[in-house]
Amino acid sequence: MNKERVQEVLDKVRPSLQADGGDVELVAVTEDGVVQVRLQGRCAGCPMSMMTLKNGIERYLKEEIPEVKEVQQV
Repeated sequence: MNKERVQEVLDKVRPSLQADGGDVELVAVTEDGVVQVRLQGRCAGCPMSMMTLKNGIERYLKEEIPEVKEVQQV
């Protein structure tokens, strides 16, 4: 799994986050399938950010890239 492929998938999710005043930045992709991201803008302080991260970003990444095991906020 390469970082460029993960970035492409995140770019598909980004417009919905930006519509709510937030954004996501890809920080790292580990060899064991963990994607590390940083939520930005309104997403950074939102009480729903973990739901967005797990039910939105992580679910979508896993559907598009089966090698993704987990998405972590850093």
